[in-house]
Amino acid sequence: MRLPIEMKKIVLLVLFASAFVPTVFAQQTKHALFIGNSYTYVNNLPQLTSDLALSAGDSLIVDSSAPGGYTFQLHTTNATTLQKIGQGTWDYVVLQEQSQLPSFPDDQVQSDVFPYAFELDSLIHAANACAQTTFYMTWGRKNGDASNCANFPPLCTYNGMDSLLHLRYMMMADSTNALVSPVGAVWHFLRDNFPSLELYQADQSHPSALGSYAAACSFYTVFFQKSPLLITSNGGLADADAQIIREAVDYIVYTNLLAWHVGEYDPHAQFQTSLTGPVLTCTNFSTNADTYTWNFGDGTTSTEINPIHEYVTFGWYNVQLTAERCGRTDVVISDVFYPYTAVEEHATALLSVVPNPTQDLVQVTTSSAMLGAHIQVLNVLGEILQEEVCLNERMSLHLHPFAPGIYFIRWKESPHHVIRVVKE
Repeated sequence: MRLPIEMKKIVLLVLFASAFVPTVFAQQTKHALFIGNSYTYVNNLPQLTSDLALSAGDSLIVDSSAPGGYTFQLHTTNATTLQKIGQGTWDYVVLQEQSQLPSFPDDQVQSDVFPYAFELDSLIHAANACAQTTFYMTWGRKNGDASNCANFPPLCTYNGMDSLLHLRYMMMADSTNALVSPVGAVWHFLRDNFPSLELYQADQSHPSALGSYAAACSFYTVFFQKSPLLITSNGGLADADAQIIREAVDYIVYTNLLAWHVGEYDPHAQFQTSLTGPVLTCTNFSTNADTYTWNFGDGTTSTEINPIHEYVTFGWYNVQLTAERCGRTDVVISDVFYPYTAVEEHATALLSVVPNPTQDLVQVTTSSAMLGAHIQVLNVLGEILQEEVCLNERMSLHLHPFAPGIYFIRWKESPHHVIRVVKE
């Protein structure tokens, strides 16, 4: 059973006047190509998304190829679409299928949708391996697809059609490691919770200004991985309506980015270390990265995947790994302690120190044999920092003048009696 695609001429709506957008510093700049049809060009969705990004302090450079009624199959042979994909300058390439096709029976979707989605995705990555394919999840028609209801009952209702569109767009994204801009999911939330907001035009299919605003907020959130609550432009809508839509997108998209694969394929830095004497061995467990920069905290760096590094002085070091791919980075830091000292500890029953570790004061307990002897405080280099005469079997030493680290308390007259103390 094959269902007919409804082909109607859609009159391009004049782009509605945008609210005043203040000039702000662009924190990020992204480039996005929109490939679709009338769901993309009505209300000029690419430019609207760019305008909203600007109002949030970001810059989105856009272009599109969106002839009315176009399918993925038609785009695979369209000279304009292929030329624009071939530019290879895009951070994101949006793919929007004809509005009905992804909701059709499985065999028809398998033959008429999926192969061409995969072909377009391949062309996108052939032109730029770093571009991220982003599927534009559309929505069910307001009261279902009446023209195909008799042949495929799931299309008789909005919920039936919408659930199939949701499923098929997620399947395409899952199969290509692509992102999803879940506009249909946002619409579903708004329909359920704010039914007075009219997302459709009179044809019960194409987006109204409200519907396109919801789509643009969703794309901004996906492209920049930022909350749509940063957007200050209402896109010509009433303040209250625009605020409801931004909050809906924040809830459906921004707080669930990984559900739409947003950020899932970004670099994730992770490593473990082991220290043998002064030699540090780093084992890299990072994912989705192809370039690594290590900083060992002592002024030295490495770009090896699993470097080995040797420290020359005692101390705490912040080992930092930056994992990168396609200009996207992730950073992780781990503390490493190299405990080399010039003084060796020799445990003894004649000398004890509490508390240990300490933040300042320590109580030194000795035997009567040490009365009149000298108690010394040394640093890790063996330098004498403090010396006191032991007049009682219990005496106090203040370490507050010294920085946190390792110190040694020693019986001067019998230097083999040495206790290690950690000052926090």
